Amino acid sequence: SAQLTIATLEAQGFDVKVNRFGSAPLDECVVTDIRNARDRTELVRRGDDLIQVVTQRNITVTADCSRR
Repeated sequence: SAQLTIATLEAQGFDVKVNRFGSAPLDECVVTDIRNARDRTELVRRGDDLIQVVTQRNITVTADCSRR
């Protein structure tokens, strides 16, 4: 279900944006697309080194929530 997919992505640290069509509850929706996975990074100083750290993860899920 879309609900399980979204929960899994959130558990992986993603901020999930949902594009849905239809009015069925999310647990009855079917994922039709997952895209635009993006990591936002920043350089952070650790001692004398600069390391790249992921500060935000975004992804878009499209869900078909039309009643069938």
